[in-house]
Amino acid sequence: MDWNQLFEMQKELDTYIENNHDLSSINLFHEKHLALLVELGELANETRCFKFWSTKARNKQQVILEEYVDVLHFLMSIGIEKGYIYQAEGQIKPEESMTESEYFYQVYKKAIAYRENPVNENYQQLFSWSLQLGNQLGFTDTDIQKAYWEKNKINYQRQDQGY
Repeated sequence: MDWNQLFEMQKELDTYIENNHDLSSINLFHEKHLALLVELGELANETRCFKFWSTKARNKQQVILEEYVDVLHFLMSIGIEKGYIYQAEGQIKPEESMTESEYFYQVYKKAIAYRENPVNENYQQLFSWSLQLGNQLGFTDTDIQKAYWEKNKINYQRQDQGY
């Protein structure tokens, strides 16, 4: 996966949005961070992994992938805000017995740690756990990259249409 390319695409989109809405002089870190948490919740809702009380099936894999990519958009954006990009070394190794719900919890936990102390080490852990969540959900690098490109196009279209 060429994360540098995706980060550059995200930086261009962020700049486009900030210029269109006259936000370039405003610190948007906290708004973007909250958006990340909301998107993570929407992703969890589509998987239904925590809904022990329900027998309804999880949503289609394509819908879950689209929600996962929304998480990645804001994940990259909050890194860009602080001057960080993902560095693949030092990947975490989850326990084999972890449930999807536990993966979500770890991402939330790392997201809060990064908000409270936005240093590169915390960002790398957050990103690594987010990628592990994607793996747990069954997504390949190719799936993620293709879905990111598609959503990036949609995000530009939405901006041009006054979304």
